[in-house]
Amino acid sequence: MADRVYFFDTTLRDGEQAPGYSMNLEEKIKIAKQLEALGVDIIEAGFAISSPGDKESVTAIAGAIKNCTVASLARALKKDIDAAYDAVKHAVSPRIHLFLATSDLHLQYKLKMSREEALERIKENVRYASSLCSNVEFSLEDATRTDLDYMCRVVELAIKEGATTVNLPDTVGYSTPDEIALMVSYVRNHVPNVDKAILSMHCHNDLGLAVSNSMAGVVAGARQIECTLCGIGERAGNAAMEELAMLMHTRPDLYPYQNNIVTTEITRSARLLSSTTGVKINPSKAIVGQNAFAHESGIHQHGVMANSKTYEIMTPESVGLTQTNLVLGKHSGQHAFTKKLVELGYDLPKEDVDRLFAEFKKLTDRKKTISDRDIIALVESTEDVKSQLWTLDNFVVNSGNHMTATACITLKKGEKLYQEVAAGTGPVYAALRTVEKIIKHPFSLEDYQLQAVTEHRDALGEVLVKISDNNGVFRGRGVSTDVIEASILACLNAVNKMLDENSSGMRTGESAMKMSFENDMLMGHTDKTEEK
Repeated sequence: MADRVYFFDTTLRDGEQAPGYSMNLEEKIKIAKQLEALGVDIIEAGFAISSPGDKESVTAIAGAIKNCTVASLARALKKDIDAAYDAVKHAVSPRIHLFLATSDLHLQYKLKMSREEALERIKENVRYASSLCSNVEFSLEDATRTDLDYMCRVVELAIKEGATTVNLPDTVGYSTPDEIALMVSYVRNHVPNVDKAILSMHCHNDLGLAVSNSMAGVVAGARQIECTLCGIGERAGNAAMEELAMLMHTRPDLYPYQNNIVTTEITRSARLLSSTTGVKINPSKAIVGQNAFAHESGIHQHGVMANSKTYEIMTPESVGLTQTNLVLGKHSGQHAFTKKLVELGYDLPKEDVDRLFAEFKKLTDRKKTISDRDIIALVESTEDVKSQLWTLDNFVVNSGNHMTATACITLKKGEKLYQEVAAGTGPVYAALRTVEKIIKHPFSLEDYQLQAVTEHRDALGEVLVKISDNNGVFRGRGVSTDVIEASILACLNAVNKMLDENSSGMRTGESAMKMSFENDMLMGHTDKTEEK
């Protein structure tokens, strides 16, 4: 199909390489399944050779995904190709994605090989990969700084040896749309077997041109776009999947290309990425930022009320946001609450709905009106925990500018209650130290973020934390109209994940060396002599 554009999503490979976006196996599978629901054509699940954990996650994703291709990255080396194929071979539709730099700069300084040596390496390894898998992609790393005639020799050779997709990446985000169009057109006009493969674009955003460059490549004849959710990735990131999809959706007069993206899943996908990684979406982010469909200016508000097209070029519903007059409050029943969850895109088992409804009713005692963002925060703050080992029963915190903060917390485990008291340089520190004393499993606080979910005095406070022990880093989220309670809930959310991960009995808190919290913003330098 000449005007079909394929979406190659690399959120779980290039995206995860960005600082702060690392994910564990369960989180990667959840993101992969959402990408499948979103309608991407290819999921690049990881770089199998890079670590045993990455290979395990690629293998697991390959087994879990049924409706799109699963790819693993590999250098142009036999051992990489073997690892990649071993990881994806049981996928419904597997792909090996191998690469080699082709610019003179990379060849001379990074690879220390000549152009002819690079051609021989490409010939040998693309041929080997295609002997294992019928779906092979070859990427010319730093293509946009590669000599055009040499590029054509590489592309022709890769296709001859079995590559079904050839990627021309702007690896360092250096090019402009005009240059990208010239490059793609030159390859199409000078490579005799170019019709035997799909040309692909993988553009980085160092100059803020990733989306523009990707679309310039498509207009010139490329038919695959490599992108990530919210544009995450190395340095300044990649082309943002949601921007590319909505650009085609909104401007079919300029970009009349068919694709398989389910645009109504875009918002849910972005929110899942944010809640999984703990990295918030920029409020002004195109398509998925919270201000993308917000209007504060009186002139804009008047125009939107008269006709939304005056200031909105796409509808909120088209990206998965709901507009409804159903107001939830303390008198709302479970039927209305369940309906709202469905409208927001959540398909949850009855036991989860029952639990969330109970939390919702508690929230209505504190807030008069509950917004969609409140409901989303409530759901996401309790997701991803297999076992609610510890739950909060009650807490009392005393703090002031002329006293040492103290916290008395009671947690519930099964049917038993456990209570401890601890002091700290601030109320949050004191509360988290108390949790650590109760669970008897030391951990360090790596990151803490607090922000309002909604507006006004009764706004929900949302806390995101990252804690770590000797076995990894664990994220937690908590929401409450009380920021101390939100902090405790976020800590417990992360603690339950940590203890679930450690349930194999690799070690216990009593036998491990006590680790101190290290976040100076919250904790400062405090006395660590207190015994557990």
